[in-house]
Amino acid sequence: MSEISRTAHIVKNARTSLFFSVATLFLGFFSRKIFIDCLGIEVLGLNSTAVNLLGFLNLAELGINGAVSFTLYTPLFKKDYDTVSDIVAVQGWLYRRIAYVVLTGGAVLMCFFPLFFAKIELPLWYAYGSFGILLVSAMLGYIVNYQQIVLSASQQEYKITTNVQGFRVLKQIIQIVGIGFLGFGYVYWLVVELVGSVISCIFLNRTIRKNFPWLRPDLSQGKELSQKYPEIILKTKQLFFHKFAGFALNQANPLIIYAFLSLTVVAIYGNYMLLIVSVSTLINSMFSGVTAGIGNLVAEGNRSKILSFFREYTIGRYWLASVVCFCLFNLSNPFISIWIGEQYLLDSASFILLVAYAFIALTRTNEIFTAAYGLFHDIYAPVAEAVLNLGLSILLGYYWGLPGILSGVLISLILVVHCWRPYFLFTRGFHVSVWKYVVLVCKIITIIAASWIICQYITGSENSCDTLTEWLLLSMKMLFIYGVISFSLFWMVSKDFRATIRRVCKITGEFMQ
Repeated sequence: MSEISRTAHIVKNARTSLFFSVATLFLGFFSRKIFIDCLGIEVLGLNSTAVNLLGFLNLAELGINGAVSFTLYTPLFKKDYDTVSDIVAVQGWLYRRIAYVVLTGGAVLMCFFPLFFAKIELPLWYAYGSFGILLVSAMLGYIVNYQQIVLSASQQEYKITTNVQGFRVLKQIIQIVGIGFLGFGYVYWLVVELVGSVISCIFLNRTIRKNFPWLRPDLSQGKELSQKYPEIILKTKQLFFHKFAGFALNQANPLIIYAFLSLTVVAIYGNYMLLIVSVSTLINSMFSGVTAGIGNLVAEGNRSKILSFFREYTIGRYWLASVVCFCLFNLSNPFISIWIGEQYLLDSASFILLVAYAFIALTRTNEIFTAAYGLFHDIYAPVAEAVLNLGLSILLGYYWGLPGILSGVLISLILVVHCWRPYFLFTRGFHVSVWKYVVLVCKIITIIAASWIICQYITGSENSCDTLTEWLLLSMKMLFIYGVISFSLFWMVSKDFRATIRRVCKITGEFMQ
């Protein structure tokens, strides 16, 4: 694929993803407030817990999606459509079996709901309803829309986004109107959730058939074809361990918080995580389509071009992460106070740790390249990450509550994600000295630290706001001051940053057309 074609796909993906990310961002905050005001904080906490329980069952997916994506890059690059259909058939065959496992596991898990939700004051059917609807939605993905992976691998993620996010926005609007203005209850929310998932599934499947009429995977041949493509099974086994580490990071923490504290604390933690996830989604939308683009770049095999893009991608992500985290640090608490009230503020220690978590999560730049190279065989690394994450979160959480749980998360991320993973990528993927990465990151962190100190001194520590208008003015002030100062320092010190900005300007020009 040419550089122009690759860039064009990235622009389309970014444009679509950014639009729907902004729409989902605003609706997410509004719907969460409606949810709390009309249904209560405990219902919100229950819903979040149901999502995390389903995440536990989705471990059965094993990482098949990542393994198949890696396997599809080369045949799509060569336009070998027969091979693509065979690989998707293997995925569909595996997903059918995963669906049976998840469905059976969900049924067994629901038998223990009276014990698991013994502390809640809500009717138990709330738990069964929430979990049941989410389980049905998961089944649709496994059984019907597994072929969407071809859209992703061919850099047409924007078509998935249009269908999935478009219906999600519509679903949220209908839920907000019904619950907030028409007085409907939680049953209404659940029904709309289910109907929205079904309709989205139908339209996405139609899009797949329209764009890939040649895609005819024969699931009955899946078992036989899996022997023809043993790499899928091998990579799947390796990716399971990585997926387990991701679950320990994203899904287990609310469960640990619920175990040590309460559903109310889960919901308060979820409010801050909504802020972090929302801004992370906006940042990720700017890089939408880059994953498949990097996979295509790796398939070409030009190492100097790959390394050049890695440096640009890394420094761009770190700079944006620093902008986001500076704003989160100064604006989150005032926003929470205005949005839902001061009674939902976190303690200072937990808040600072969450900002640190946001920075680390936004700067995981190595994993997109290890995935493109198919470097999943370091299974001991995610195992160590999961053990550290769960073990330290439980141990430290027992003694220090929420700050202890978050400290356990940070320690595991720093050791595995920001120490081991770069070494693994540079030695097994790039085949160059990892010290080049160390020097690059040290330079970036130094610039960020200098920018942060200067801007914090200029803006001061008092950031109280009483109205949304005051908060918006404060936000523009913080964003402008840190953006200008950090941008200037990065521009003066780093030639890679200057190259990144030139690339972004080129893409932005195409984006605006």
